[in-house]
Amino acid sequence: MLRSVVFLPVIFIQWSCALPTKWKPDPINNRPIIGILTQEVNDHVMKPFGKTYIPASYVKYIESGGSRVVPIRLTQSTAEYEKIFRSINGLLFIGGSSNLETSNFARVARIFYRLALKANDAGDFFPIWGTCLGMQLLTVLVAGENLLTKTPAENMSLPLNLTTEAFSSRMFEGFSSNLMNALSQEALTGNFHHYGVTVETFKDNDKLQSFFSILSTNKAENGATFVSTMEGKTYPFYGVQWHPEVSRFQWDPKLTFPHSPDAVRVASLLAEFFVNEVYCCRRNLHYFSQPEEEAMSLIYNYTPTYTGNFTGYEQIYFF
Repeated sequence: MLRSVVFLPVIFIQWSCALPTKWKPDPINNRPIIGILTQEVNDHVMKPFGKTYIPASYVKYIESGGSRVVPIRLTQSTAEYEKIFRSINGLLFIGGSSNLETSNFARVARIFYRLALKANDAGDFFPIWGTCLGMQLLTVLVAGENLLTKTPAENMSLPLNLTTEAFSSRMFEGFSSNLMNALSQEALTGNFHHYGVTVETFKDNDKLQSFFSILSTNKAENGATFVSTMEGKTYPFYGVQWHPEVSRFQWDPKLTFPHSPDAVRVASLLAEFFVNEVYCCRRNLHYFSQPEEEAMSLIYNYTPTYTGNFTGYEQIYFF
């Protein structure tokens, strides 16, 4: 009896690339530390407490993103700052009222800015974030001159006038379309400033124009249109003229801190972005050489002072 034979076609598949024998992920820093530059005390109400300070809201803001904090004093040597730079994974310039050209705050910021430029040029990603005065400081450092003019928006919550660059930006990449709409329509950003960089001045300055992308603008009380959000085009440097930290951590009833769910969500996402973004702190592998030195450098060694509401902050770290 004959049996039928079925011939099945044999398919040879040639892999375009072989799987590695062992997958090796890029190193990720799961214990990031961000430095916060202290600032001189200029307010006479605060002078009895110390010479420099950091509002606790900035510390909580960074910690809420999943990082620890090291306060950076203004009285150390350049060699000590270089050592700190090699030990931290990012840097925050806070808001305040220091002179952006002659103060120790500006002097030390300039040291770290130059170190960050050099590191990033060598492929060592080191992020810097500037809030309010900190953003203004970034424009001075990049432009090499003070281009600030009066753009008063004191004690005002505003929606952002988002540019087209905002929708392709790194900063807002994690924002849903609904939240981006809310950010452009609802008063989610707390503004407490007298000066800023106008859009016209920004665009007329080749250094600023080539270094930063404008992500949002706003109109000041005097009618001037100022840059309210920006990010570096090739460097992981970010600036906001408004205060994301206040939405979650400051509660003075005399001040218009936006506390809506959307405002809180915006603050949360930006804190997480700064710590987690691929160009930012978790890809930066700087570290303290000794665990004991790390432990002694952290903000945990200091106790914030409760100042009530007479300073605009409930809690402040003084140094």
